[in-house]
This record gives sequence, C-alpha cells and structure tokens, in this order.
Amino acid sequence: MTSTMTTAADLAADTATAVPALSAAEQEELIRTHMPLVGHLVRDMLTRIPNHIHRDDLTSAGLHALVTAARGWDPTRGIPFNRFATTRIRGAILDELRSLDWATRSVRTKARATDSTRQSLTTTLGRTPTNEELAQALGTTTTDLHQTDNDVQRATVLSLQGFTTSSPDDLVTERTPGPEDMLIRREQIGYLHHAIASLPERLQTVVTEYFLKERPMADIAADLGVTESRISQLRAEALSLLKDGLNTHLDPDLAPTPENPDSIIARRRAGYFAAIAGNTSLHSRLALTNAHGFTPLAHGAAA
Repeated sequence: MTSTMTTAADLAADTATAVPALSAAEQEELIRTHMPLVGHLVRDMLTRIPNHIHRDDLTSAGLHALVTAARGWDPTRGIPFNRFATTRIRGAILDELRSLDWATRSVRTKARATDSTRQSLTTTLGRTPTNEELAQALGTTTTDLHQTDNDVQRATVLSLQGFTTSSPDDLVTERTPGPEDMLIRREQIGYLHHAIASLPERLQTVVTEYFLKERPMADIAADLGVTESRISQLRAEALSLLKDGLNTHLDPDLAPTPENPDSIIARRRAGYFAAIAGNTSLHSRLALTNAHGFTPLAHGAAA
C-alpha cells in the first residue's frame, strides 16, 4: 500500500499517461487542495467498522481515487469537483474494505446460525443466553463458539450498502427504541400471541410447532396424520388469518373488506377477528413481554 505521506506531486505523476482535461499543474493543485477530503471520508468510515481495519489502507485507496478523480474531472460539465471526487473516493474505500473481508462461506454460515440461535434463545428465555446454553443449542463446544466469534469479528468488516450520506444518523450502528417505540412493539407482540391463541386448534398447532418450536414440517404432518402438502396449506391459511386479524386491530386501513360478508368464509373470519378482540386487553398484551420487549420464560411456555 502507498504510504499516507505520499505528496501531491507524486500522486499527480500517476496521471502522466492519461489525456487530462486539466494541465498537470492544475491536477496537482486539485489533489493538494482536496487531500483533507480523503481524511474526512476515512475518519467517517472508521467510525462504522471494526478496530482491526487500518487507517493507512483506506487512506491509500482514497488518495489514489483522488488522483483518478483529478485526471477524469471535466469542469465544463458543471459538476463540482468536491462532489465528483467524493463519490469516487467513497467507492474506492468500500472496494478496499471488500478486499479486506476474507470471510469464507463457512464462517458466514456459522455466523448466521449463531445469530439466529442466540435470538431464538433470547426470546425463549427472556434474557441473553450464556455461552454454554448457546453452544449446547448449536451442538458445539464453547471453545468452538469462541473461535467462531473471533473469526466473525475479524472477517465482518461492515455492511457495504447504504453508505451514501454522512448524516449523524449514519454514524449510529445500533438504534435503541425509545419508550414509545418499545411500548408499541410490546403491544404488537401481545396482539400476535393473542391472535395465535385465537386460531382454530389445528391452525394454532401448525403455527406453534412450525414457527415457535421450529419443528420440521414432516414431523408435524406425522403428528396430525396428514401429508406435508396439507401442513403447507394449513400454514398458509393460518398466516393469512394472522395477517388480516392483526391488521383489523392494529391497522384497519389494511384490513380486507369481504366481497360477500354473508358468506360462510367471511363469517368465520369475522368470528376469528372478534375472538382476538375478546381475548386481549392492553394489560394482557403488555403482560406477555417485559420492559425490554422480551417474552418472560413463564409466558414463553404458554405462548
């Protein structure tokens, strides 16, 4: 990698073989003037990525992009050089980060499995699982789990999408919901649990076993004495009911309007929507989660 002490004259020399719109002296002046822009973009990016990424690597990539921008900029097109260069510098920094992301497919697969299992256990236990509990659920050892975490930490550079602005909000990697947002989220979770509990028995069994207990469809089919295809149909029917039932209470504008309200299907669905209303209250909905939005263990079993 080129040293960050590279001079503007050295950088401008890279343009010798091009056919520039500006003279070499004008290019050198642009590079010299806009070197601080590279530093600003690098500092901005460093706030969002792991500590093991070196500033020098990103700075070098940014400086070379600045040279390319100076060589390719045509002032007659009316685009300010600052904007022209910023796009190319940021793109070069992201390309450099991609090249530093050495994660193999197996590391990515393990990372996804670990995150999914951790979230599932957190929901079930109502707290963050211990390493021993997580390792047991994954069928591995705490040593292997620690090694996976280390691999992911070194390999996961950043999400390479969405870095098109530099507003203060972009610098916040994780947003914690405020009290109002958390209250709404808890009420939505409560409505979901009551909507599941209000489903017809067989549909409720399919949803609980497939989504909450994560059992294979073949096992559920064997328990109910039907085919996997039938379980798939029941799952689709349950999801349609849940969606419409939740919209009826949470967002009536999205609730469906039956073409024939007197039909048997329409009456059954209306009865289901009414059952949700009869089984829920603000107190009962909030009681299903704690102040952090997690389902307590006592309720998790009942849900």
